Amino acid sequence: MSHLIPSYALILKEKDLKELRGDLWNDDPVPASLQVEGTTYDVDIAYRGSYTRKFRKRSYRIEFIDPKTFSGAREIHLNAEYKDPSLFRSKLSFDFFNDIGVLSPESQHVNLTRNGSLKGVYLQLESVDEFFLQKRGLPSGPIYYAANNDANFSLMRDEKMKETLLSGYQRAIGEPSDDELLLELINKINTVPLADFPHEISQSFNIDRLLRWLAGAVCTMNNDGFTHNYALYRNSGTGLFEIIPWDYDATWGRKVDGGIMPYDYVPLEGKKSNHLCYLLMRVPEFRKFYRDILEEILETKFTVDYMESNVVSLHEALRPHILLDPYKKSKIDAFDSEPELIFQFIRDRNSFLKEQFVNFN
Repeated sequence: MSHLIPSYALILKEKDLKELRGDLWNDDPVPASLQVEGTTYDVDIAYRGSYTRKFRKRSYRIEFIDPKTFSGAREIHLNAEYKDPSLFRSKLSFDFFNDIGVLSPESQHVNLTRNGSLKGVYLQLESVDEFFLQKRGLPSGPIYYAANNDANFSLMRDEKMKETLLSGYQRAIGEPSDDELLLELINKINTVPLADFPHEISQSFNIDRLLRWLAGAVCTMNNDGFTHNYALYRNSGTGLFEIIPWDYDATWGRKVDGGIMPYDYVPLEGKKSNHLCYLLMRVPEFRKFYRDILEEILETKFTVDYMESNVVSLHEALRPHILLDPYKKSKIDAFDSEPELIFQFIRDRNSFLKEQFVNFN
């Protein structure tokens, strides 16, 4: 069976390509053209990511200039997924989060060429911005990216006071005045007495969505996902914040360097380094709510029976293209072993989490 994925052709003038390559850490874009299905788009392009910029196969952020949108988006991300032997852990994660009721970006795999040279399989990731909200019929509201591990909802990091409570966050959408709402939230989390915390935090967060996000991060075991790798959106209609997952390639049993992560590495309650999660798990009513959500997910969604068709479909769809990917074709044996590795992780992780309920009251 032939498994087609879209082909994108990126074209840069030599001087612009030289400028792009000249400084890996420069976030300023250069002009380019992107050809998709016979249509040419004028775009701005820049590298994206942090440590991933050092890899041979780099990720890109693309903003559409003319036309100004592409498939209802102003900006897309093309992720190389370089350290993920499967190249589909991020997509598997976003699909899983969507299935358990968490706002998640859409994603699809594409083949990318640059100036006629094949760069291989990329994951196209939807940007979390005002177009993300419009597609879902959601009210406008500020959106912040958790840019580093300072985004831990605490006054401190590594036992040191932060220079500012907003360190770790980058405002993607909104006005400077919206920063006051985020400051108020972080102050509230850190100063409200625990007895008043359930009422106060319920006035600031969609608790059901928050606990579902926590359950998803715990199941997929994104070790960085508790203080990083998320976006924060405040729904102007409800006045409540929600967390949106982001960058989930180091999941389903793999670390950020591609190595194996033990299935019991992340505890049932999530990482205590996220002060919000830590406080939630100290409140009996939230612990019970979380347990009910997680138990249902472990029985219905986080199982091999439920996940198998998606894993197999992604593997089969990508395999012919992996064989042509200049960065991955020599590692086809590792790619072929990934489905069973993911299935075994689900079995082991599911059993481990259920065992932890014994001491979780």
